[in-house]
Amino acid sequence: MKLADSHCHLNYKGLAEQQADVLARARASGVVAMLNISTREREWDDVIAVAEAQPDVWATVGIHPHEADQHPDVDTAKLVERARHPRVVGIGESGLDFYYDHSDRDRQRTSFRSHIAACRDTGLPIVVHTRDAEDDTIQILRDEMGNGAYSGVIHCFTASGDFADKALDLGLYISISGIVTFKNAKDLQETAARLPLDRLLIETDAPFLAPVPNRGKTGEPAFVADTCRFLANLRGDDPEELAETTRANFHTLFAKTTA
Repeated sequence: MKLADSHCHLNYKGLAEQQADVLARARASGVVAMLNISTREREWDDVIAVAEAQPDVWATVGIHPHEADQHPDVDTAKLVERARHPRVVGIGESGLDFYYDHSDRDRQRTSFRSHIAACRDTGLPIVVHTRDAEDDTIQILRDEMGNGAYSGVIHCFTASGDFADKALDLGLYISISGIVTFKNAKDLQETAARLPLDRLLIETDAPFLAPVPNRGKTGEPAFVADTCRFLANLRGDDPEELAETTRANFHTLFAKTTA
C-alpha cells in the first residue's frame, strides 16, 4: 500500500524524541506522504523545518482553537506571510472546540474566520477542527464560502452524519482517524461507510488516537495502514485501492504537494 497520513504532529512529545525512527516505520508501512500540522505559532519554525528536511513531509501553519486566546495577533496577514513557504501546503488546524472551551468562543470564531480568509488569499485548504460545535462550525463555513470559495477538510471526523452531509455539500473533504476502529464508534462507522470515495482522507492525528490493534500506544503515522485496512473492510473496498485513492485525494486537496 502507498498511503498518505493527512494529519499528524511529528513535533509533539512522544514522536519528536524518536522522529527518525518514527519516519522509518511510517515508510516501512507504506506511508509516502505525511502532513505535519501546527497548532500554535511557536511551533511553526520546527514544523516547517521537518518538512524542509524530509521530502515526504509537508507542513501547515495555524492556531488550534484551544490556543486562540493566546494568539490574538495571529491574523490573516501573518498566516498568509508564513504560508508562502514552499513546504507549507495548508492552513490550520483551526476551528471551534466547545467541549473543552480552553479559549473564549468568540475568540475561537474570530480566529477561525481569519484562517479561512488566509485560505482564500493563498489558495491553500483549511484544516478544520470541530468538537461539540457543529452548528457554529457549519454556519461559519457557509458564511465564509459566501465570501469566496475555498477548499478544506474536516479533520479527525467524529461529528454527526448530518454534519458530514453539510460539509460535503460545501465541497469539503472528510478525514477519518483511528477512532473509527474503536468499538464504541458505531455512529462514526455508519457515516464512514457511506462517505463518497472521492472526498475521503485518512489520518492518524499522531501521537494521539492509535487505532486498534495499537490502541493504548503512542500513535504514529505508520498506524494509518491499520486504519486504512479497517476502513476498507467496513466499506467493502479493496485496501490497496482505498490507500491509492485516499492518497490521490490528499494530493488533490493539498495541491501544493505536487508542485
